Amino acid sequence: MIFKAIVFLPLLGALIAGLFGRVIGARPSEIVTTGLLLFAAVLSWIVFSRVGFDHEVARIPVLRWITSGELDAGWVLRIDTLTAVMLVVVTTVSSLVHVYSIGYMHDDDSRPRFFAYLSLFTFAMLMLVTSDNLLQMFFGWEGVGLASYLLIGFWYKKPEANAAAIKAFVVNRVGDFGFALGIFGIFYVFKTINFDAIFTLALDVAKPDHADHTIQFLGGTFNTLTVLCLLLFMGAMGKSAQFLLHTWLPDAMEGPTPVSALIHAATMVTAGVFMVARLGPLFDLAPTALQVVTFVGALTAFFAATVGLVQNDIKRVIAYSTCSQLGYMFVACGIGAYGVAIFHLFTHAFFKALLFLGAGSVIHAMHHEQDMRNMGGLAPKIRFTWVMMLIGTLALTGVGIPHLIGFAGFHSKDAIIESAFVAHTAYNYAFWVLVIAAFMTSFYSWRLMFMTFHGNTRAAPDVYKHAHESPSVMLVPLAVLALGAVGAGVAFAHYFIGNGAEAFWGAVFEGSPDSAGDAHGAAHDFPEWVAWSPAVAMLLGFALAWLFYVRNPSLPDATARAFPSVYKFLLNKWYFDELYDWLFVRPAHWLGRVLWRIGDGRIIDGLIDGTAATVGWVTGRIVKLQTGYIYHYAFAMLIGVALLITYFMLGGGLSR
Repeated sequence: MIFKAIVFLPLLGALIAGLFGRVIGARPSEIVTTGLLLFAAVLSWIVFSRVGFDHEVARIPVLRWITSGELDAGWVLRIDTLTAVMLVVVTTVSSLVHVYSIGYMHDDDSRPRFFAYLSLFTFAMLMLVTSDNLLQMFFGWEGVGLASYLLIGFWYKKPEANAAAIKAFVVNRVGDFGFALGIFGIFYVFKTINFDAIFTLALDVAKPDHADHTIQFLGGTFNTLTVLCLLLFMGAMGKSAQFLLHTWLPDAMEGPTPVSALIHAATMVTAGVFMVARLGPLFDLAPTALQVVTFVGALTAFFAATVGLVQNDIKRVIAYSTCSQLGYMFVACGIGAYGVAIFHLFTHAFFKALLFLGAGSVIHAMHHEQDMRNMGGLAPKIRFTWVMMLIGTLALTGVGIPHLIGFAGFHSKDAIIESAFVAHTAYNYAFWVLVIAAFMTSFYSWRLMFMTFHGNTRAAPDVYKHAHESPSVMLVPLAVLALGAVGAGVAFAHYFIGNGAEAFWGAVFEGSPDSAGDAHGAAHDFPEWVAWSPAVAMLLGFALAWLFYVRNPSLPDATARAFPSVYKFLLNKWYFDELYDWLFVRPAHWLGRVLWRIGDGRIIDGLIDGTAATVGWVTGRIVKLQTGYIYHYAFAMLIGVALLITYFMLGGGLSR
């Protein structure tokens, strides 16, 4: 019963706020949805303890869902350690976002709708992480897509919000198309979409002498499991905003800040990482697909970090940080260290939610100003928010002492970098790219802190004068998340990636190359400098940011003038929006205009209008015969009689 309660309590809250919000009012809607989420979060931690430490696993039938021929997909809650970790991440962050939103959205007239969407988002993600088959996962997959569309475009009277919501929806449909093809292909090959059955049958399909070892696809013959895994990974690229399908993520900042925290820390973007980890036994049998996952993850980590260097919107800096950190997680998945990937997902949820909600507190203090160029000197004004953002930055940049202690990101991100070294990719590119990305992460993270909180203020005098700390209802969630950002790494490293990992994960990643995620531990040997390389990169990034934005604030402008092409290239996000506009948007608009003007206007309307005109012309002349004079009608009748008689006289009516 406890498992069903965790999944369905958010749905109950969404239905109450969504259907009866106008009747019961905004405050009861907030209390109901938030209370149910907090209860679900408490239950999730209980489940986490029972499953992760007491090794309790379960399959909880909900109902018989779809049975058609060979397709048999029941609605079953799959409870294992991976599920338990995701339940904690989703419900904890979501409940704190709900609490925070009570203060952040207090002036909004549509609070019941907002809280209904938040709870619906949470329910869809819970459906995804508890799925026991691909169809159930796809249900949750599309559910989070729908909820993200509703939340990103929550302020639908803003054209920018509508455009961002549509962009997120369309880009994700591209990835979802690949995911759907992967599901179709799996059912075609295995005649089932249930996870355990797929993992068992895949062992035979992987054998070279198996009849289904290869498959016809796009006019060629390829390895079956490679094709299927790449199609599934295409879906993960869309949801987790990986390179080429990343363009929707920064624009998602048009939604309210609590939405950004929920999307980036616990729900939508983590779905792709979870999916690859859940299907790890399948990906392990497709080494080529894993190489693609590693390459795309490393490229995303590097790309997003470069763009984050020059962004001026405080939320966009954190958004590109999310994109980069997701790249780290996919690198870990690509080298088979699924435990390390999920550990970073776990710790990242705390400090990334902390950073986003902290940014929301800054925006609240600055009367909705988001441009860091119009901030500065805010630390004395909002001291508590500054401390919380500082903790989040220390966790994100991975501050710590190797082999001793550090913030949450230190334990999980450094483990990924060390695992990448042990994996020995070609020229060790994954390791070096992640170290460089760590340097850039440190630079843009401290750049955000220095531009926002330190130095002389650049804000308008009235805005700076009235800057104030957020209410307690917004600050308490920050404090709770800060505890996770400080202690989640040291508290859980032993279980996720240390000596206790094998017992903790159980059979979840059984058979994977680094199933326990201990690539950086005693089970592997690597030079000492590898362990220190992320720390050195972090310190260099901090020193450079201090030099640019504290010691000599004129350096950023001078550097931009010295390298204008590079600066514009990064500021315009590698020109991907412009490229996609030229490749896809403009041709689609051109095709639409052609179909409208020629197809619809000239052909369809012309045919219909021409037919109508002809009928009108004919009837216009026939109607002239209706004169109203009796002798005209008598004359017409005589002509008709004469024609009939003539017809019969000529034998037309006498033939036998």
